Parts: sequence; structure tokens; C-alpha cells
Amino acid sequence: MSFRDVALLAVPRSLRWRPVEGVGLEHLTLATTQSGIRAEAVVIGERGEPPYGVSYRIDCTADFAVTSFAIATTDGRRLAMERRAGRWRDAAGTRLPAFDDCIDIDLQGSPFTNTLPIRRERWEIGQSRTFAMLYIPFDDFVPTIDRQTYTCLAPRLFRYQAADGSFEAELPVDEDGLVVDYPSLFERIR
Repeated sequence: MSFRDVALLAVPRSLRWRPVEGVGLEHLTLATTQSGIRAEAVVIGERGEPPYGVSYRIDCTADFAVTSFAIATTDGRRLAMERRAGRWRDAAGTRLPAFDDCIDIDLQGSPFTNTLPIRRERWEIGQSRTFAMLYIPFDDFVPTIDRQTYTCLAPRLFRYQAADGSFEAELPVDEDGLVVDYPSLFERIR
């Protein structure tokens, strides 16, 4: 099973998701760069939390392996990290070896980051893989490791499961591997 070639993103693609519950919106633009792919987005929301406004940028290789990301809130909090040669560093260049097993990131309020492991791997129907994700919650920006399992159920359909069994959802994706619907959490509106 394969997705569209990333070269087709030479013309930037914009998408939007809204939460199923509460108020919010994510507007994302995905485009190719000289070194791979860039996703830039603005997210506003309040799902079970104080309201937040977050902007983020994620840079990836052409096969969707994360090389860097930066996140900022409207109240001035920021987090930036970079991954070179399999090693994570913060914005000051300090090594963060606890996260070196993480290739992908998962941003709390964004369905886009589910695309990263889905696009980065080649899948056969019925195949499952567990990933160590660098998870960033929007309330405090303190990264942790979150183990997540993805199973390819059909072309363009994946099951996401929290490794601890606390949550699972079937995620239909489009020809670019982008989430179309995230039951109980998000729906794409563009």
C-alpha cells in the first residue's frame, strides 16, 4: 500500500479539522521544502482544559521522519527541539537522550501528527507497529514518551491504540495519509 508521492505537495495543501466536542479549529498547511516536508499550523481549542492558542511548525525528511519542530502559545510559552543523526536536542543545543528512540512526535491537540508514523512506514494490511512517540501536551509543553500502536486495517484505514490500552480509534486517511476523521475527537472540514 502506498500514498501519493510527496512531490505532489509542491503546491502547498491546506487542511482544517475541528473538534467533535467543544470549540476549536486547526488550520494546517503542508508543503515540500528543499530538505523534505514542512507542516505549519495554528490550533485553537479548549477540550476539557483552559482555552489555548498554539502555532507549530514541524520539519520532516521526504519520508516524514521528524527533523525539528517548534511550538508557541499566544501567551508566550515556547518549545523547540531538533533531531540530528537520531539524537534530540533542545533549542539551546542540550542533548535529550531520553527521547532518542522517538522518531515521531504527537501534539496533544492535533490530528495531523498521526500522519507521521502512518506515512513514514510501508504497510501491509493486518500489519501492526508500535512507536515511541515524543508526546507534547499543550497545557505545559513538557515532552514525554508515549507508546502508540498503529494497525493497517485496509488501504486508507488504520487503528490507533494507546499502548496502555486506555484509548483506541479507527482513523480513515486520504491519499496523502492525512486523517479524515478521528472518531470522538476531530473531523476534517476541508
